[in-house]
This record gives sequence, C-alpha cells and structure tokens, in this order.
Amino acid sequence: MPEDAVTVLAAVALDLVLGDPRRLPHPVVAIGKMISSLEGGLRRVFGNLRAAGVVLLLVTVGVSYGAAALLLYGAALISPAAAFVAGVYLAWVSLAARSLHVESAKVAQALKRGDLPGARLALSYIVGRETAGLDEPEIVRGAVETVAENTGDGVIAPLFYLMLGGPPLAIAYKAVNTLDSMVGYKNERYLEFGWASARFDDLANYIPARLTGLLMVLAAPFCALSGSGAWRIMRRDGRNHSSPNSGYPEAAAAGALGVRLGGANRYFGRVVEKPTIGDPAVPLTLAAYSGVVRLMYGSELLLVLLCLVAMAFR
Repeated sequence: MPEDAVTVLAAVALDLVLGDPRRLPHPVVAIGKMISSLEGGLRRVFGNLRAAGVVLLLVTVGVSYGAAALLLYGAALISPAAAFVAGVYLAWVSLAARSLHVESAKVAQALKRGDLPGARLALSYIVGRETAGLDEPEIVRGAVETVAENTGDGVIAPLFYLMLGGPPLAIAYKAVNTLDSMVGYKNERYLEFGWASARFDDLANYIPARLTGLLMVLAAPFCALSGSGAWRIMRRDGRNHSSPNSGYPEAAAAGALGVRLGGANRYFGRVVEKPTIGDPAVPLTLAAYSGVVRLMYGSELLLVLLCLVAMAFR
C-alpha cells in the first residue's frame, strides 16, 4: 500500500479513536493566534481594510502551508519514520469527525435526560444562533444542521485536500477555515477586513461541499436512510441557503432523513427567516440526529475508500 494511503488511514483512525489531540501542540491553535496577532497591525498599516484582509489571507495561508511543508522536510532529514509520523500528525489534526460527534452528542444526551436548558446550552457551543427558549424539535434541527454542514468543512474537505496535496495542503485548508471562522463575519468590524477570507473560504469549499452532498446520497442507503430522497432534495434545495456551499450537505441530509431544515433563527435579538430545506415527512426527533451522525461517518468512510482506490492507481 502506498505511504500516502497509509497516512490517510492512520490519520482517520486516530481521529475516530482519539478525536482532537487537545494536550498536544495543535496547528489550528497556532493559526488562530497568528491571525489574532496580525489583525491589529494590518489594520493600522493599511488604510484600505479589504487590502489588509487580502494580506492577512495570503500570509496566514502561506505561512501555514510553508510551516507544514518545512516540518515534513525537517522530519525527513531525521529519518523516514519521523517524516511519516509528522505527516500522520498533521493529517490527523486536520480532521474533526469525532470532535463534531462528541460535541453534538452533548445536545442529544441532554435531550434524552429531558434537560432542555442543558440541551440549549450544549447547542449554543456549536451554533451561532440564539438557543434560549428553543423547544426540542428546534434544538434537534440545530444539531442536525450543524453536523450536516460541518461534515463538509470538518471532515470531507480536509480529506479532499489531504488526498489532493498531502498534509501541507490540508493544513492550508484549515487555515482558510480558521480565517473564515474568526474574521469572515458580515458585521461592521469584519465586513471589509474579512471579505477576502470569507470569499476564499467559499471558493475552497465549492467542490468539497458538493462532493459531500454526493457522498451523502451514495452513503444514505448503507445508513438505513433514503438515497433517492437525498438526491431529490439536494437537487431541489441545495441553493436554499445564504452560503453558496452549506446548502448542499444540509439538503442531502434533510432528504436522506425525511425532515425539514432551515426556517427562523434568532441572531443578536433579531429573527432571521431562512429558506426551508427538505420536506417534513417525519418530525425532528433524536432519530434524525442519530441518522445524520451515521451519514457523516458513512460519507467519510466512502471518501476514504475512494481515496485509497485513487492512490493505488497513481
């Protein structure tokens, strides 16, 4: 088996078994600190905030890719084994399937206990909307939407870039993703400064988001869900989202589960009506949450298998 295939398998296995290595040096933490340290200086140096944001994007992504490549190069000078370990570690920390499962499961566990306040609190850690006062179906909707959307940018996209360009490209993708989560907001502070990061994140996720939807369609029958429903709703409602990408995995998941997502959310005291995605064939219960988690793992497994086949014929 090619070494890059072994790297992918080892990284996926580590993520599934151990999750995020919180006690070890984490590239994403370093990237976040770099972004925070650069922001103030770039705002002062550049009169044009969009120009400052472009520089932030170029420096952050370039340094992240370069640092990962340099680490692999330095490790290779020590030994092939050291290079392999470094590559596996960088690939491992780019994946987030188990972390997404663990954090979203806290919502489900609270609902199983009948603890609505606890479920609202747990949900508030993984969504941007206000969660106070949400009933159980709306809490489940938030959890399902989060798992579906983040299957794209937390699982499938890093694997896609890992397959395309190895660990350095996967880390560069994580840098783009981190930039979007830190400065890609449409508010007064970041509308101009974060414009480049938000647009580049849209570009970086364009193919992975649609790939995620297709993988969900293919994985759904193996997860005791509806593949035909996933395909139909993804084609019909994939664009029913403010993001040019997030609607595809959410629509595929909604169709596979037979539920309706989207609708009204409250942000900073203001109700925002979003387009609906899917048909309410079945109610939003914990069964829908369990189904979307199966769909996440099924899509990941399917992409890993495709990666291995592609790498075998390189």
